[in-house]
Amino acid sequence: MAALIVLFNLKPGVSEADYEAFARDLDVPTVTGLTSVSDFRVFRMTGVMGTEDASPYRYVEVIDFSSMDELGADIGRSAAMAEITARFGELADAVFMLGDAFA
Repeated sequence: MAALIVLFNLKPGVSEADYEAFARDLDVPTVTGLTSVSDFRVFRMTGVMGTEDASPYRYVEVIDFSSMDELGADIGRSAAMAEITARFGELADAVFMLGDAFA
């Protein structure tokens, strides 16, 4: 199983309420509707374990998918995904990381 892990903070002027409504109402339902995606979770980070420090990222998304080729094809076939991607770019500054589960 492959995963896309997205670490991000909201852009200046974007409220958490606006982003979280976008995630709940559009992003998660659209992405989980892709045939290549088996799971999509969004986490609001609350701190760094063992410290009083804030997390360097306010949000983390974890998207489990079958393969990069299948995910890319699904995204390419979906007009809704083009809109989701554009809107996410307006809301957040993100780092997108790919990984493969091994344990």
